Amino acid sequence: MPLPPDHPLRVELNDEAHARPSEALRAPLRVTFLALSSGPGRRDREWEHFSALVRRFGQEPPPPRSSHCTVDCGAFRVKWERHTEFTRYKFIVAGPCDRPFDSPALLEVPDDWLTGLPGELMVATHAALLPVPPEPLDYDALAAQHFLGSTLIGAGIAGGAGLALTDFRIRDGFSRLLVLDRGMTPRQCGRMIQRLLEIDTYRLMALLTLPVAQGLTPWLNQAEAELAAISAQLIESNEATEPELLDRLTRLEAEIESRESAHHFRFTAADAYYALVERRIAELREVRIQGLQTFQEFIERRLAPAMNTCKSVSARVESLSQRVARATQLLSTRVDVSRERQNQLVLESMNRRAEAQLRLQQTVEGLSTAAITYYVVGLVGYAAKGLKALGWPVNAELAMALSIPFVALAALFGIRHLRKVVTRGAT
Repeated sequence: MPLPPDHPLRVELNDEAHARPSEALRAPLRVTFLALSSGPGRRDREWEHFSALVRRFGQEPPPPRSSHCTVDCGAFRVKWERHTEFTRYKFIVAGPCDRPFDSPALLEVPDDWLTGLPGELMVATHAALLPVPPEPLDYDALAAQHFLGSTLIGAGIAGGAGLALTDFRIRDGFSRLLVLDRGMTPRQCGRMIQRLLEIDTYRLMALLTLPVAQGLTPWLNQAEAELAAISAQLIESNEATEPELLDRLTRLEAEIESRESAHHFRFTAADAYYALVERRIAELREVRIQGLQTFQEFIERRLAPAMNTCKSVSARVESLSQRVARATQLLSTRVDVSRERQNQLVLESMNRRAEAQLRLQQTVEGLSTAAITYYVVGLVGYAAKGLKALGWPVNAELAMALSIPFVALAALFGIRHLRKVVTRGAT
């Protein structure tokens, strides 16, 4: 059937809905989960390291730009996933084991390969998926057997089709997670374990922002005090002190912008990770176990205050930036007004000088008219005397007297016409 050509991203976007599918898991089995903090610069090295592992067991590595892959290495199955800030490895070993946390799945993985893993370890968890025992559950006994007697956090999951227990503690570098199957399907088991492991991963990734927020707090206190001092001085400022205050404000604004730019990603990432934690907890569909804290209660009690601290610090940085911007705008307006006032004074002074020059020019024009009239009338007198000498009946004095107003007017209009011509040419 003829169709228009595909959009270049059609297949990629459609397949995104099927990316990183959960494993189909059947009890009993053991899982070791590792999440390593790693930036984009290590992407190629991670692919090469994972490829070296699967080649060692005679399997084909994934394509170079892959973001996830599952490979059966015989003694264990490994799932590799690349995310923006971290990389996850999940090692799965099927089969019964009396003490699953003493014989974790990671024992099947070569030690030299584990030592060379790129990145910094964020999460390391040993998980066990076991069938629920026929006898009633004794949670104190389970705590003593698998968690060294620690206080358990847990709940029924998948609406009661399973049971998840942990203590969120790290022993010998690993935390522990026990999942008991009460009738979950293999896909359901895989989804539940994946969500439980993601809760711990996203919880720690969200908490990466807490030290940043705590480190910014002393600087925020100083910056707010500086802004308060500048605002107080701004009330009493004058034209002499305004440039200094403006310099302090611009330096403070630049420092705030620098801090905000440096930590903006970390704060927005914390919000995203916290939202993922809440979503994964909701997807567990917890059923309360009498006497145990649920995952939601534990996470909310420990994680929510930290996230509120991060949100508060982020809001303080944004609010401080806005207040400094308003103060800078206000002070800049005052400086502009002062500058306009100075410009107005300069213009008034220039107007006064122009008026003085105009009066001087008018005086010069009057003197020039008088001088021209004097000389021209003198010439008229000489001409009249010459005519009289030739026998003409001319009175030289009378001729000079009568010529004065005509010569003066002609000189005056001539000078004004010349000024207009010069002015027109200058403009």
